[in-house]
Amino acid sequence: MRLPLFCGILAIAAVFPANAQELWDLPPIHYSKTLGSDPVASLAKAVASGETSLTKGSESETLRFILRLLEIPEESQILVYSKTSAQNYFISPRTPRAIYFNENAYVGHVLGGGIEIIIHDPVLGVVFYFIEPPQNGKGYQIVRDTGSCLNCHGTRRTESVPGLTVRSVPTDADGHLLLSLGTMRTDYRSPIEQRWAGYYVTGSSSLPHLGNRIFSASDHLKAEDTSPPIRSLEDKIDVSRYLRGTSDIVALMVLEHQCFIHNLFTNASMEFRRVRWLEESVSTDPASSRMGRIAEEKARVIVDAMLFKHEAAIGEGGVDGDDAFQEAFVSRFPKTKGGESLADFHLGSRLFKNRCSYMIHSQAFQALPQPVRTAVFRELRARLTGGSDCEWIPRSECERIMEILTETVPGFKDA
Repeated sequence: MRLPLFCGILAIAAVFPANAQELWDLPPIHYSKTLGSDPVASLAKAVASGETSLTKGSESETLRFILRLLEIPEESQILVYSKTSAQNYFISPRTPRAIYFNENAYVGHVLGGGIEIIIHDPVLGVVFYFIEPPQNGKGYQIVRDTGSCLNCHGTRRTESVPGLTVRSVPTDADGHLLLSLGTMRTDYRSPIEQRWAGYYVTGSSSLPHLGNRIFSASDHLKAEDTSPPIRSLEDKIDVSRYLRGTSDIVALMVLEHQCFIHNLFTNASMEFRRVRWLEESVSTDPASSRMGRIAEEKARVIVDAMLFKHEAAIGEGGVDGDDAFQEAFVSRFPKTKGGESLADFHLGSRLFKNRCSYMIHSQAFQALPQPVRTAVFRELRARLTGGSDCEWIPRSECERIMEILTETVPGFKDA
């Protein structure tokens, strides 16, 4: 059985060995020993028992089955050609790895290889699976990884919990990494000029970026004066082998924000649960509890990200992407009676019209311990109603966000 490192689904990360003493393997979490309860865990159990089997069709048919199971839109497709996966043998600028996502799960597919899945689990946080392609007369096998993936996906770059990361990594004509040129973890705060090396980027940007480029060791990791818009990748890859011919710029920007905030949710959940377990184990004095302080500390960090503090400029002309992705994305989230949503795009001076993250609707947020979730609600309310540390959002936008939260987020009104 060849289980690939999952440190490639989104991008390369520095390697800090995971071990049994990591936060996630301590009580009460016991990450490695606890069975998952997410949809992929249920599917894996059914496949292993012979109760069901994955489709015996083409790679694309199997991939579509998984995307439907996880309610992930095909329109979210992103293509990365850097060799940042243990399935590197299959990856090159002619055969990039495809990534698909929604607010709860991420799927990676390599032509000729297997399917990688990262999914939120209500107990464990982020969980990693690999669907092995049929071989030696056997059908698809679904394997959960609790070790090798965490060498890249359980480091300081993922908030020291099992998590996600997006990296801008320059590559040569074969997809090999040119680490001597430098790399960068990217999120919504990263300058556009430093993003997306090793990625195909369709759509347009008023600021130059590093996508769609092949580098050599003698180059400098610097964006060109412009990044010509690309609407289709037909002249770069065989698009018939992929679900779509795009690698959308807006989807990339959404993914960068989402991975960062997803990690913050997981970190807050695990650290709070650990502190609560320790407090309940050694103390009977409620006054000594650190749980309230931990909840408030985590809430401040989370709300900074949710309100897009220090969001990077995206240029006077903004960005322009695939309408199909935007429609599929927005349709997943609730709207107010007046039609407003946290998922509405701006794409001019900023990514979203309403600068409060749609990830408040995610399963990861809903799974936060109640004291942390309540602390986030209160921190949001304090800032949006005139509190400090929200000066980058105009008062009219704050009021609109408050209305959206009140109408669409269960529990916010009464927190």
